[in-house]
Amino acid sequence: MSMFSAEELERYARHLVLPEVGGAGQQKLKRAKILVIGAGGLGAPVIEYLAAAGVGTLGIVDDDAVSLSNLQRQIIHRTGDIGRPKVDSASDMVRALNPHVAVNRFAERLTPDNAMALIGGHDLVIDGSDNFATRYLASDASFLAAKPLVTGSVGRFDGAVTTLAPHLTGPDGMPNPTYRCLFPKAPAPGAVPACAEAGILGVVTGVVGTIMALEAVKMIAGIGESLVGRLLLIDALSMRFDTMGYRRDPANPLNGDGPRYADLSHLID
Repeated sequence: MSMFSAEELERYARHLVLPEVGGAGQQKLKRAKILVIGAGGLGAPVIEYLAAAGVGTLGIVDDDAVSLSNLQRQIIHRTGDIGRPKVDSASDMVRALNPHVAVNRFAERLTPDNAMALIGGHDLVIDGSDNFATRYLASDASFLAAKPLVTGSVGRFDGAVTTLAPHLTGPDGMPNPTYRCLFPKAPAPGAVPACAEAGILGVVTGVVGTIMALEAVKMIAGIGESLVGRLLLIDALSMRFDTMGYRRDPANPLNGDGPRYADLSHLID
């Protein structure tokens, strides 16, 4: 554990005594570079818990500014941050919580032009975006860059989380499924109302985002069983957690039997 200062040894003491994590796992977290797409409802608890866990470098992608209506659920921002870029207020929170964590701020949207460079520079990606276009872009780019991806979504009182590693093979020797195996096509525009229209119980984003952070920590530390090939469904009103299994679709255009997407050109209008 020579990589850690005396202050770090005390800070991470509750991790270090866990046999499943220990010094080796904490070193993996310290060396890790994780890209978080979105510093909003899902990204907020993700960023906070990964910073607390000691992830060495966090990249934060968000082109939005803090607004008053964000504060009901986006807990890393404060009333005094209204009008500031979310990447700036998120970075300030990380610095205040854990000065051992480096933050790279990307005050931009994820696009087909920048996705490969942004994702390629990190070990793992977490997608907390609020639209299907970004979800498909993040998942396709993560596959092409051979990076694992944790993706989640929320709406009203419900949430869902899964982990994607389609660049790797599963226990059956077949490639793991992609996001397109789970959702071959995006819903028609307007079919799924945005949170601004349908509403969202703020605490639900905390529950889902914390689970996303947990998946990332497990993947980096190499412990436990991930949500690869499983979709976790959360119904907060009835407090039910269900898991749905899914498999690789041989017709999917990424790692199917006849892959068609070798780059992101299919996402460029």
